[in-house]
Amino acid sequence: MNNGTDMRGRILQAATELFFSYGIRSITMDDIARHLSISKKTIYQFFEDKDEIVQTLCHIDCDQNVLTMQQISDQSKDAIDEIMQSMEFLAAVLSRLNPNLIYDLQKFHPAAWSEFQKFREDHLKGSVEKNLRKGIRQGYYRSEINVKILARLRIEEVVLGMNPIIYPPSNFNLREVELELLVHFLYGIITLEGLKLLNDYKTKKKIKKLKVLA
Repeated sequence: MNNGTDMRGRILQAATELFFSYGIRSITMDDIARHLSISKKTIYQFFEDKDEIVQTLCHIDCDQNVLTMQQISDQSKDAIDEIMQSMEFLAAVLSRLNPNLIYDLQKFHPAAWSEFQKFREDHLKGSVEKNLRKGIRQGYYRSEINVKILARLRIEEVVLGMNPIIYPPSNFNLREVELELLVHFLYGIITLEGLKLLNDYKTKKKIKKLKVLA
């Protein structure tokens, strides 16, 4: 790796750490430079402005999420296992995510938000639809559910849980909100056989941190 590529990577890593901790809006190019102990001029050698950094990180994150979703799908034993592994992955991200980040992205960085929306439409929605169809085939989700409607509902629930206006961080824990929304979603589509399987996973501790489902 040459010095230019290494510095670009360091800038992106520093920006990720700061955005996740404090949100996007409150972080300036000066903050990123200070975090790295470099001059702001050095950052501008690689990125035109903060918006370009945000767009680059959004693109990288979307690509990584596509790979992660495929890995979870490939290694999961059934539809319920898959959706709970996905929640574990999301919970790990949320544990270090500033609740204002998604709101900042939507309001102040339209190009990056557009890419995130495309990821939701092209990949996330398809992944949820695939899981719902798998669950129906396996007998764990109710056969009469409308897959396309509920896939969109599930995606919007995830984004809704990250909205700091609806769920102020001072009153709500982001991870707990997302878990509660997932539980609500699952109980609306699951069959008795699926419920037995879910409880079996919990009893055998195959799925971590499911106290909320007790």
